[in-house]
Order: sequence, then C-alpha cells, then structure tokens
Amino acid sequence: MCELFGVTANRKIRINSLLKKFFEHSVEHRNGWGLAFLDDHALSIEKEPIRAIDSLYLKSRLTGKIDTARFMAHIRRATVGDVNFDNTHPFTKRDEAGRTWVLVHNGTIFDSPLLDSYHQYQNGSTDSERILLYIVDQMNKHYIRELNSFDVNERIKLIEKIIERLAPENKLNIMLYDGDYFYVHKNEAGTLYKSEKPGSVIFSTHPLTPDGWEEVPQNTLFVYKDGELIHAGRQHSYSYVHDEDKMKLVFLSYAGL
Repeated sequence: MCELFGVTANRKIRINSLLKKFFEHSVEHRNGWGLAFLDDHALSIEKEPIRAIDSLYLKSRLTGKIDTARFMAHIRRATVGDVNFDNTHPFTKRDEAGRTWVLVHNGTIFDSPLLDSYHQYQNGSTDSERILLYIVDQMNKHYIRELNSFDVNERIKLIEKIIERLAPENKLNIMLYDGDYFYVHKNEAGTLYKSEKPGSVIFSTHPLTPDGWEEVPQNTLFVYKDGELIHAGRQHSYSYVHDEDKMKLVFLSYAGL
C-alpha cells in the first residue's frame, strides 16, 4: 500500500527533517512520489513515477528549505494502475465553482460501481484518480442544482456521504483539499497518525519521530482549517481489515490472469 503525509497549520513550518524520514520509506514503496504545495491559494504539484530515494530531483529539493502551512506528500506502492506519471499522486481536478481539489489516497477500491463510469474520463488508470473524479462530479451536480450556491457546511456533508458510499469493503485512507479546507479520513486500524501542536497538525501513515504521535480515530471524517479542527463527523461502521486473498484477486484481475 501507499503512504501519506500532510500538513495543515496557521503559519508556515519547516518540514525538511520529517519529509526526509517519510521518503526513506520509499524503499518499500517504489512506484512513485509526489508533493503538493497548497499555500496562499496557489497550487504546485511535483511528482515522478520512480522510487523517491532514487530521485536526484527530490534529493536536491530536500536540501533547500521547505516551509509550508498546507501540504501533502505521497509515496506509491502500486496495486492498480501502471507505473507512470498519470498514475502518480497527488491528483487534482477543478470544479464548476472554480475550486481546485487535491487528493492523495492510501488504499484500494475492490468493488464500487459508483466509480466505474469514470474509467473513460481519467488520465491514468488508478482507482484513486476515479475517487477524485467522482467527488468533483458530485460537487458539480450539487452546485448546479443549488443554483451556484454551495457553502462549506454543504461541502462537508456531501464529502461525508461520499465516504459512506465508498468505504464499505474498501480501504479509504484519504487526504483531500478544496482550496480552503483540509479533509482527512481513514478506515483501517494503525494506518494514520497525527502530531498536533498549537496551530498545526501533521499527519503521516507511520509516526516519523519517537514521540508526540497519536493515531487518528477511525471511520470519521475530520476537517481542518489552518491547523484548527472545524468538524469531526459521525463515525461510520465500515472498517477495512486487510485480506491477502482479496489483494491477490486485485493483482490477478489487473494483470488479466
């Protein structure tokens, strides 16, 4: 599976040492790396479909100061989709309101007819990209239906509904950003942690320092604005438990065997 890293804060903080530790995990996550800088209502994506520790570009990038208040990173271990640029996280999509959404995903969608129609619209072939296309499509439909009126509370409610539709039988650890708000959800035990300080929260699939990390509660959508928790959703019941046989079927199906 993949690994996630995220930052939401009310000021720019330096994350070089944590990022270096995070990207060391690419020894076992060989299929791509990506960064999303989300500061000041601007978006900058940097990614390559190669192992992070083999990237000369990333090595150079990490030697400079990386100060950010809103940020995501991802290392990929592919389950669905070839190893190429279009299948490398983060994924982005602009909605009808002019809002750009950014998503990173750690997990697998084993079966969800809701996503099937998006095969023909995606640039790559990952289930993760289809999740984002579905989210933005649902946002667009709501935006049009409500005559171009769509406040943050409505967006949060809709994201919660989408998660409850997609989570059954699937692993859905995601970080999502809509230009203003940072959404976090996980539904497998022991697969996402946070380091929280006044004005900042850092997330990682695994703790990156010996102390100061706690597990993110499971099966709940959390929404942050500049390091402050503004919404903790209702807890659903769709926990994911790793099943090696199901994973083998995914590999066989993707390989056409």
